[in-house]
Amino acid sequence: MSQNTFLVEVGTEELPPKALKTLSNAFTQSIVASLQAQGLTMGEVKSFAAPRRLAVTIAGLPTNTPVSDVEMFGPPAHIAFDKDGKPTKAAQAFAQKNGVPLDALQTKSDGKIDKLYVNLKQGGESVSALLPAMVEKALGDLPIPKRMRWGAKRVEFVRPVHWLVMLLDDAIVEGEVMGLKAGRESRGHRFHHNQAVRIAHATEYASALKAAYVLADFDARQQTIAQQVNACAATLNGVAQMEADLLDEVTALVEWPVALAGNFEARFLEVPAEALISSMGEHQKYFHVLDHQGALMPHFITVANLESKDPAQVIDGNERVIRPRLADAAFFFETDKKTTLAAQRERLKSIVFQAKLGTLYEKTERVSKLAGIIAGHLNSDTQKAERAGLLCKSDLVTNMVGEFDTMQGIAGYYYALNDGEDAEVASALNEQYMPRFAGDALPETPTGVQLALADRLDTLVGIFGIGQHPTGSKDPFALRRASLGVLRLLVEKQLPLDLRALLEAAIAQHPSLPEAQGLADTVLQYMLERLRAWYEDANIAPEIFMAVSAKQLSHPLDIDNRVKAVQAFAALPAADALAAANKRVANILAKLDEQPAASVNSALLTEAAEQQLARAISEQQAATAPLFANSEYTKALTQLASLQATVDTFFDEVMVMADDQQVRNNRLALLVQLRALFLEVADISLLARTKG
Repeated sequence: MSQNTFLVEVGTEELPPKALKTLSNAFTQSIVASLQAQGLTMGEVKSFAAPRRLAVTIAGLPTNTPVSDVEMFGPPAHIAFDKDGKPTKAAQAFAQKNGVPLDALQTKSDGKIDKLYVNLKQGGESVSALLPAMVEKALGDLPIPKRMRWGAKRVEFVRPVHWLVMLLDDAIVEGEVMGLKAGRESRGHRFHHNQAVRIAHATEYASALKAAYVLADFDARQQTIAQQVNACAATLNGVAQMEADLLDEVTALVEWPVALAGNFEARFLEVPAEALISSMGEHQKYFHVLDHQGALMPHFITVANLESKDPAQVIDGNERVIRPRLADAAFFFETDKKTTLAAQRERLKSIVFQAKLGTLYEKTERVSKLAGIIAGHLNSDTQKAERAGLLCKSDLVTNMVGEFDTMQGIAGYYYALNDGEDAEVASALNEQYMPRFAGDALPETPTGVQLALADRLDTLVGIFGIGQHPTGSKDPFALRRASLGVLRLLVEKQLPLDLRALLEAAIAQHPSLPEAQGLADTVLQYMLERLRAWYEDANIAPEIFMAVSAKQLSHPLDIDNRVKAVQAFAALPAADALAAANKRVANILAKLDEQPAASVNSALLTEAAEQQLARAISEQQAATAPLFANSEYTKALTQLASLQATVDTFFDEVMVMADDQQVRNNRLALLVQLRALFLEVADISLLARTKG
């Protein structure tokens, strides 16, 4: 069977740059899925995405779909034929449905009764005939939140569609998509080659467009941009900073990239670097440059979408554009410094945090008190924590944050230093937002940690307390992210704090909450669910967390230590047998009307195996007590693993439920002590659930 290369290119007006990669991936995946659904195999799949086009090439496609034999059963034989053996309407309908003559029908048992039966061959359709519908479906399924119409057409897409290329090797795929008839003419660069580009063969797509000043391959174009930008930075004796999202966006904005270096006045470096970087990146799509010590340089690198005959003019134009933006940042910075953060705080009285929870000013009052409480628990500086809490939202009303929203916290840091605030308090104003996202850095200062905890805990209990629990699709106050932030801070900063106590302290700062009853437990369970998901993301088996959560603990650091200990224990050779033994003991004890005594009468231990187990338990109690006291759970469980042989022998040789009630109760008491040893860490009987 011959193998073909398929090309589809959809030509549009400029596509949304931030969505280009997503659209390209979805377009490719949908077409591939449609081909696979037809049972087709294929070779290399290549995606292309540029500002004015989405394209895919797929090599190794057969000419026809595979042919297979399919058994089709119809109505029962006694219904398909009358008493004279003639076909009934049911048989005729079955034959017509399957496109076969009546004499092709046979009877065959389906395992229960005889039915009409026909063996059909399915497949063999022309792949070329199927492709237009697959492309149409792929475009229709793209994740486009808002579609548009253009001209008098009724078709809708993210941008107007102007041309369509569909080739199977060198032949045009006959068909229509988005109201356009397929052809072989693409279009070149809007300025360098604003004319049709004939694609002779599907495999020549990228090279034909490159000759027309279009680098259609997104990844190759991005690599070219990175190389050019780095080369420009090297000429400035600096290092270009290319944040991944900005690099993606710039790649999606140009078809023929040309990197150019520009400059701005060194006086602007007196403005916080983060504001300059935000202005250059967010507003102008420029890459900033650092010197070899990590300081911002008065240069930028822009990526033009053409090769200018006079690049100096292009650079001058970009410098003219960036200058007023940086001047604005400098003006805002100087203006804001004239008012202290303490004075700015008064303006928070008019800004509502949440209608039922009051203003941002009131939130800072609560956060300040809570941060002080947390600092007290940690024997830290309560005055710094409280001061940071009072000032933590003041920068939200500054001109700088009003213009550059990414500067919240960062602006507070610079203004606090300008006001003469303590350096750690100033750092905390920025660190309160850490971690901002998954994998982000945590605060470095104790005050920053305390403020970050207090801010999130206040939001969590407040929003839950007014009944606005997050749902699967709605979490407007980012409570999931807040929960994970709190958990990361408590665990990774090794803070021995009781989360329930922290939640109760946070609730106490609110004058009244409609759902205050049981609120601490509600929020605690929500947060522990996030902790469970956190461990699942780290590939820790669910039963390991379940074994620890059975202890109903509320100290995240302690929970984390136990989870790691149980994970290490589960990998030991003795783990399966001891988990099964604990489950057996748990089942026995669960069936009792009353629990046995905690003490064991050694005089009633008559069997060698139970005497040996009693000695082993006594030895382990002495050996593990100091380990439990120091929370050395991994060492304790490793120590307890040595019980396996003794426990196995006990269950092999001793009848626990003896006829003699005293003996029976004494053996049950022995098992209670055995189980209690492991329960010091977790309920490892739950590990046996997945053991087969």
